[in-house]
Parts: sequence; structure tokens; C-alpha cells
Amino acid sequence: MKTLIGGVAAAVLGIIGLAVWFKPFLQLLAGAIPFALLSGGALAIYLGFDEVKDTWKSKEDDSISSVTPEVETYKKEVEDLKKEVEDLKDTKTNKKTKK
Repeated sequence: MKTLIGGVAAAVLGIIGLAVWFKPFLQLLAGAIPFALLSGGALAIYLGFDEVKDTWKSKEDDSISSVTPEVETYKKEVEDLKKEVEDLKDTKTNKKTKK
């Protein structure tokens, strides 16, 4: 309830102040609009540049991911060869123990 009363009072004082100081309000607004446009433009430039950098990074990631299937193939081949070596070692050990 206190917030509602405070909001009404602020709105009434704002309307009265706007009516009394309308010309200074317009001067303030005239000075604030170019600053707001400049700030908004700078923010848009920054965000656009950041988006371009992300696009460049994603292109690099795509080129890396295209190599990934080959890498996975080689990893599987290495694992198969390791298993084969272990099997050969076990076979050799078993032959020595039988003698």
C-alpha cells in the first residue's frame, strides 16, 4: 500500500514538474538522445564484433571436427593392436609355462 501511495505521489509530482519545466525538460531530452544513440551504437558494434569472433571460432571448430572421424578410427586401431600385443604376450607366456 505504501508503494502505491508513493508511486501516485511521484507520478503527480512528475506531471507537475513536467508542466512547470517543460522547456528545460526538452533541452535535457535533446542532450540525452544523442548520448543514448551513441551508447546504443557502441554497444551494437561491440556485440556485432563479438558475434563475428564467435563465428570465426565456430569455423575453426568445424575444421577440427572434420578430422575427428579419422582420429577415432586411428584410436580404435591402436586399441585393437594393443589387445593383439597383449594376446601375443599371453600366448608366449603360456607356451613357456607348458614347457
